[in-house]
Amino acid sequence: MKRNPVNPGTNGACHTMQRSFFSWEGNTLILNILGKPSAKQNTIGQIKGHQLKVSITATPCNGKATDHIVRFLAREFGVPISSIEVVFGRMSVNKQLRIKAPKRLPAVIRQQELTPSH
Repeated sequence: MKRNPVNPGTNGACHTMQRSFFSWEGNTLILNILGKPSAKQNTIGQIKGHQLKVSITATPCNGKATDHIVRFLAREFGVPISSIEVVFGRMSVNKQLRIKAPKRLPAVIRQQELTPSH
């Protein structure tokens, strides 16, 4: 049975696969983010508890840092900006995003996908 390379747990089925900082609902990735605004560069960092640290160069002003995170992650996941929904945390460092049908996964997520869940 061949698995989907971007979402190896679904194989076309509609179920949720839970990880510490992300889960899948069908082909939609639900991602918990710890944002770090005013960074030197845009980077996807390490796992911090139940969140993935994402550093961005934008300052936290009226949701502009969140908009910057969405634009940055759209490029990283190979999706249009319209495929990313901010579920909560627009004005907070703690965010949850829904990314519809990501074309690519960052290494930190690919590594978790390969680790058996308990």
